[in-house]
Amino acid sequence: MNFDIPCEVTEVLENLRSAGGQPLLVGGVVRDTWLGRTSTDYDIATTLLPAQLAELFTGVNLAFGSVRIRLGVADVTVTTLREDGEYLDQRHPSTVVFVLTPEQDSTRRDFTVNAIYADPFTGAIFDPQGGVEDLERGVIRMVGSPQERLREDPLRILRAVRFAARLGSRFDPATESALRDLAAETSALSRERVFEELTDAFTGVGRGTALRLFMELGITQHVLPELVAMPGVEQPPEFHPEGDVFVHTCLVLDHATEGDPVQAWAAVLHDVGKPATFERAADRIRFSGHDALSAEMTDGILRRFNAPNDLRETVVDVVRGHIRFASIPQMKPRKRETWMRSANFAAHLEFHRADCAGSHGKLGIYESARAEWRALPPEPPPPLCTGADVLALGVTEGPVVGEVLRRLHQQCDADDVSDRDAALTMLRAIVESRFRGLA
Repeated sequence: MNFDIPCEVTEVLENLRSAGGQPLLVGGVVRDTWLGRTSTDYDIATTLLPAQLAELFTGVNLAFGSVRIRLGVADVTVTTLREDGEYLDQRHPSTVVFVLTPEQDSTRRDFTVNAIYADPFTGAIFDPQGGVEDLERGVIRMVGSPQERLREDPLRILRAVRFAARLGSRFDPATESALRDLAAETSALSRERVFEELTDAFTGVGRGTALRLFMELGITQHVLPELVAMPGVEQPPEFHPEGDVFVHTCLVLDHATEGDPVQAWAAVLHDVGKPATFERAADRIRFSGHDALSAEMTDGILRRFNAPNDLRETVVDVVRGHIRFASIPQMKPRKRETWMRSANFAAHLEFHRADCAGSHGKLGIYESARAEWRALPPEPPPPLCTGADVLALGVTEGPVVGEVLRRLHQQCDADDVSDRDAALTMLRAIVESRFRGLA
């Protein structure tokens, strides 16, 4: 097997070999190279003991014999070959024993496709768990006992789904049975670990498949219970010929921008409020107010995961506004431009594309809105009125100035006022009304 290894990573490998420890590539880089894919994460196993690693690198974890090295072109993790003891905290082994062969080291790894070792200099393969055959058969299989591996760290339940979706693989029967039996074990995981793993699954290749597998294996009810009501919820076929709410959600996720957490989480959660707002009205199936409810539920879900505030706020904004595009052709020009110049409009626009692609497939509104957005002048037009205009009408400096201006701008947008004289007339009326106590 030939590896295209960046020179910075080669230097790490050479340093390990010069120190007397045979370096072996293992895990994702071997798996992906075998499949003809690129990788930017390099896991290296070595016979060097932790104290010897500490002579070469800073930040070595002496207890586990590992060090993470962040390079400009890749992340490298170097780990001493080892066997793990019991996992008492469902995350880390309580003890480790350092060993000399990949055969011994492989028994601690999660999936056979991640337990393939390769000599980076000769290309020789060491495959003690049969991972190459599983790769070629398209099978995800746990190393050793699936029940034992999954109980050691239930995050492997989520990882198994991510790998199956990303590789387009199926589970071997024993692994699939264990995933179903132990799905509830994911409830014990920290919210942060679950969020990180779900984000990886929802932003990578096969992301829609990952969501489907979570649901099929009974995992969703333990990590995203709000989604369980989606399957089987009908939608109006004239707008959603693809099927029910869950089918639509998976398709939108498939069409969402790869590697973008905002788009991924907006796809997963944008219709989470539909089951509760389902109505078979006289004319068609309706989901009145589902956008507002979905935004509220999205905020609660992402808070529960302790998601970063900027991510949460942007996703909630996109979810809240995801049906607003339907009215964009009817919007008055000033109001449309105001929205297009808002901070999150690019995210709204990109999500609208995915939402349409995952339903009726009509992209006319998306294409016209994108063209208009791209054609906007770099700078917005000057405001029709400023604080100075408010003060000139006898208003005292303070918060009321901003309040009056906000009300003016809302009214100008609503009435599509773009003339300064008309705006000044409107401003005088607002100020008079405000100080008569009628505002």
